[in-house]
Amino acid sequence: MDTARERFWSGGYAATRMEDIAEATGLGKGSLYGAFGGKQELFHRVFDDYCTSVVDAASRQLRGDDADAYARLSAHVHGVAAATAADTAHRGCLLAKGAAELAEHDETVAKRARAAIEALQVLLEGDIAACQRNGDIAADADPGKLAALVLAVLRGIEALGKAGAGEETLTGIARTALAVLPRPAR
Repeated sequence: MDTARERFWSGGYAATRMEDIAEATGLGKGSLYGAFGGKQELFHRVFDDYCTSVVDAASRQLRGDDADAYARLSAHVHGVAAATAADTAHRGCLLAKGAAELAEHDETVAKRARAAIEALQVLLEGDIAACQRNGDIAADADPGKLAALVLAVLRGIEALGKAGAGEETLTGIARTALAVLPRPAR
């Protein structure tokens, strides 16, 4: 599965042949077809596993006590920027890459991508609400709308990184995104 994910992630769905995966894994094509069905079924499994891992990682990063909510949010946003900057191959996010390539014609990919994005937004919204309870973000702001904004910024950071934006640019975007969140009146 890891080898198949790497192949799909590096080359995209259309450019990845089952022969490439068979060669990389050392398995025969018949074994791959027997285990997964076809290329589309294998990609669905890889994509689902990847989406699950992204949501699970965000959940670990964004859940916790209210007192630490802003630190978690900041670490998450800066972590995405740093990971994106470290991606020197400019592969980007498989969730975004798979959705961009296939969601228009593959309902399974579209549905899974939507579910992952919605889960990420719910996690961000929960952390932002915790920030509000702790007095780090203005209580009268809509946490759902702020979560959607932060999610859009994170997806944008990944897209810009894929296009070759450097670390300074990406970390500057992360800092600015956090700076524009509404603070409580003091």
